[in-house]
Amino acid sequence: MPNIRLLNSISERGLDRFPNDYIIGTDVQEPDAILVRSHDMYDYKLEQSVLAVARAGVGVNNIPHDRLAHSGTVVFSTPGANANAVKELVIASLFLVARKLVPSILWTNNLRGPDIEERIEANKKQFVGSELAGKKIGIIGLGAIGAELANALHALGMTVVGYDPFMSVESAWRVSNQIERSTQIDELLGSCDYVTLHLPLLDGTRGMIDSALFAKMRPGLTLLNFSRGELVDEPALGDALRSGRLGMYVTDFPNSFVLSLPRVIPLPHIGASTVEAEENCAVMAVEQLKEFIETGNIRRSVNFPDVALAFTGKRRITVAHQNIPNMVGQIAGALAKSGINIANMINGSKGSVAYTIIDIDNHADEMIDLSAIEEIAGVLRTRLI
Repeated sequence: MPNIRLLNSISERGLDRFPNDYIIGTDVQEPDAILVRSHDMYDYKLEQSVLAVARAGVGVNNIPHDRLAHSGTVVFSTPGANANAVKELVIASLFLVARKLVPSILWTNNLRGPDIEERIEANKKQFVGSELAGKKIGIIGLGAIGAELANALHALGMTVVGYDPFMSVESAWRVSNQIERSTQIDELLGSCDYVTLHLPLLDGTRGMIDSALFAKMRPGLTLLNFSRGELVDEPALGDALRSGRLGMYVTDFPNSFVLSLPRVIPLPHIGASTVEAEENCAVMAVEQLKEFIETGNIRRSVNFPDVALAFTGKRRITVAHQNIPNMVGQIAGALAKSGINIANMINGSKGSVAYTIIDIDNHADEMIDLSAIEEIAGVLRTRLI
């Protein structure tokens, strides 16, 4: 009877995926897992009982996932669940910029008096925009969102160039062969009318759009940021906008500094704020937790390797451990000494941690003592399923 604690409101469409014997709520005791959206968990006191944390969303900046990895707690996120929502908002933002919709709406909304039609006809030339068809856009980051966006913008008649030195095979399959690939970010920035960012925030990407890259941008370029505000160096952004080098900045992550700059279209962090995206994220997070609790399989974890073994009904042992030499050998040796026969085994590693799934032939009524494995130096957590 697994216990699931909720730290935020989670879509019922996702929660309905849990079997009836799961106990779900905000105040459940000794939770086996936690479901979260935006709650800051850095100062959250996590019970030893917690096997996993699943975020119904993509970014995990609110979860100390590195620290949790070293206690054997798996952290999941839901990449791709909100891809369509972000894709559609990026496309809408491109139309906002190209057709000067924001200033035209503001100007028109302030009109008063009996001669509105005449004034509109006399002044509408100031809002002449441009069409997206035939324009060139660069997409930096071709993950779930970037790949979907590339295909959609190509269908709108844009020339699409993608840059992603770490592009996965899965993403490569999703991207149309009509999408150009750039191997140099400088080349992309210097040739595009629009550039949109779709990258995770990592040590290597923080502040990556800096003064050196702004200097290489095509003059008048529009930059869109629906990933993380910290990807862009703010002092350099200010210089680029004030000098006119950067034509427009569209961001889903405004702050007081960004709002003080000219030619900024700010949005209130609504990239994934659709009913459908919230439902999709909740469903994916619940399915990940359910599979992990019931089978030990890990899919789409941010702090542990993805490791999955078809569940055949045999008893299963899972071991979260440090990624150091001879761990698998020691685990197998401990099982052999305990008279436990291995039927199947799989292991994977990610950075400094690793994860091993072992199916065993011992009958369900046999006592299984995991203490010999738990005593191995470097073992973080064990489970018997």
